[in-house]
Amino acid sequence: MNYKSTPIYLVVAAMLSFGSVAQAQSDLRKANKHFDNYAFALALEDYKTAIEKREPDAETTQRIADAYRMTRQTHQAEQWYAKAVQLPGSNPMNHFFYAEALRSNGKYAEAKVEYMKWGETMPENAEKAQKLVAATDQTIKWLQQEPTAEVQTLAGVNVGGFSDFSPAPFGKGIIFTSDRGISADAKADVYGWTGRPYLQLFTAEPDAQGNWGAPTALQDVVNSEYHNATASAATDGQVLYFTRTHMVRQRNNVNPDPTSWVKDAEKPEHINRLEIFSAEKVDGNWGNIQPFAYNNVTEYSVGHPALSADGQILYFASDMAGSLGDTDIFYTTRQADGSWGKPVNAGATINTPGRESFPYVDADGKLYFASDGHAGMGGLDIFAALGEHGNWGGVRNMGNPINSPKNDYGIMFTEPGESGMLSSNRDADNGTEDIYSFKVLKKPVVIAIKTLERKQNEKKKNIEVPLPQVKVVVSQENKADSATVISDDEGKYFMDGFKGANYSLLGTKAGYLTQQAVTRVPETAGDTIQVALLFDKNELDRVIVLENIYYDLDKWDIRPDAATELDKLVTVLQNNPEIKIEMSSHTDSRESQNYNQLLSERRANAAVDYLVSKGVDRSRLTAKGYGKTRLVNGCGDNVECPEEQHQQNRRTEFKIK
Repeated sequence: MNYKSTPIYLVVAAMLSFGSVAQAQSDLRKANKHFDNYAFALALEDYKTAIEKREPDAETTQRIADAYRMTRQTHQAEQWYAKAVQLPGSNPMNHFFYAEALRSNGKYAEAKVEYMKWGETMPENAEKAQKLVAATDQTIKWLQQEPTAEVQTLAGVNVGGFSDFSPAPFGKGIIFTSDRGISADAKADVYGWTGRPYLQLFTAEPDAQGNWGAPTALQDVVNSEYHNATASAATDGQVLYFTRTHMVRQRNNVNPDPTSWVKDAEKPEHINRLEIFSAEKVDGNWGNIQPFAYNNVTEYSVGHPALSADGQILYFASDMAGSLGDTDIFYTTRQADGSWGKPVNAGATINTPGRESFPYVDADGKLYFASDGHAGMGGLDIFAALGEHGNWGGVRNMGNPINSPKNDYGIMFTEPGESGMLSSNRDADNGTEDIYSFKVLKKPVVIAIKTLERKQNEKKKNIEVPLPQVKVVVSQENKADSATVISDDEGKYFMDGFKGANYSLLGTKAGYLTQQAVTRVPETAGDTIQVALLFDKNELDRVIVLENIYYDLDKWDIRPDAATELDKLVTVLQNNPEIKIEMSSHTDSRESQNYNQLLSERRANAAVDYLVSKGVDRSRLTAKGYGKTRLVNGCGDNVECPEEQHQQNRRTEFKIK
């Protein structure tokens, strides 16, 4: 540059520009080093400084988006993934991460578009993309329903700007995890991933008025220098199980996040692995720290211990051999000598190809856990396992507002099924979690729908077989809306309901009579209530035997048990107004022809009269008595037969005319 002929202000500008670019490159190098070392929070600080001086290139844009995702800052992640997906040669996974951020931020229509783009650009994930679109639609429905619980921040325990999560019962109060720091010089121990101190265990107790006192860090012998988190105590308060994180040299491709085990494309030199430890209280102090028998940091992680109320079962999360997904729920049973037995995978009912973690067992032995593999509202959702330990029949999403579009996990109950606490980052823009209290307003239940076809076997006896692909419209009493579902190939469908509510189910399938069932779910119902819809083919002159239509000897009055079955027929006729039927009655062979003929006619007429009394038009009904002329077995005149076979002949039937 010729300084003699160049104006001085241009020289100064050029020098400032050069210095600015050099500084930006220096900041960028520092940011990239932090990013490569998984210090995402520290990386973001330097990226922010660097992009103030120069526009970010494609690699920097990608890294900023990833760093915001890894620190759970969903709004910022959304903004940067919106830029990343526009870049030439953008990684197709960016559409997935963009969709996840949009969904977490309540932008469901936009999220569905990005899920579909992900499935289109990565066809191997097309089916998963469709499931995520369906899950997003379900989220919208959940959010439109009445809240099932009242949820509010737990006052006095949380600290703004820090993460507080995973509460568990502990003496008169709770034990929980926090990164608020346990010393005045907390900044000296900052964890680069989050930019906050390492995770440690704290306890808190409420006073007589229910106000929570200031949390206290557990003594140093339990809280080591690195991460200590997610604890579970025996009911007597004398034994504590908790999670510690250890850094080990990398052997497998596992993410170093100490709480989530999220997979990452990069392979760091060192990774964090979780271990479970136990501690015993002796003379008021914690000591005798012992490793869990199945810790193995060179191969896998074990963490998030949850002890059953009786102390005999220990649940935990792990990615050990035998896992079905990223992390699974396992359990171990205490042996006679006090040791823990070989871990057992909780199975495919509980575990998915995704992440299952943060198990909890209430005082009644009911298992709860967090998952992003089961259909949820976004991020981790809290689920309840249906059925008993080791024999689970399914899982139930805890619904809105226990769950939110963001991460929800670490549930506990102060009173089983009624009230408790949970962890969530639903209200935080910086990715931190808080502890919330909740009170159940409407107790959920799973309605297990079965659609069955009534047939007759070779012995002319009614049997019921699954009828697949039946459309069922389900409506709740005093509610204007309804839901339409389709039974699966086994004639089953599981849907959420509420205890104390009445439901009407209307089932239709081409070629079959429309069927309806009304069920009331009692307040005392268990996890699941069974509802069956029994279908008959809509065929002319097809004989359908009504079950349990019995008459007293030599009488034709409609008994109460027979009335119950005829009421079902009334419902069939009401839901199929186009059909006309013949009601026929049959007797066994143990009287004269004339006597049985007259008796069967009176019984058939009595059945018709009953249907008319319930509002069925008589013009749709024909009464016919056949006496003993149409026996269904060999129990004819003078043939000795057991009573059961005679009963098969004493039947009431209808057929479509």
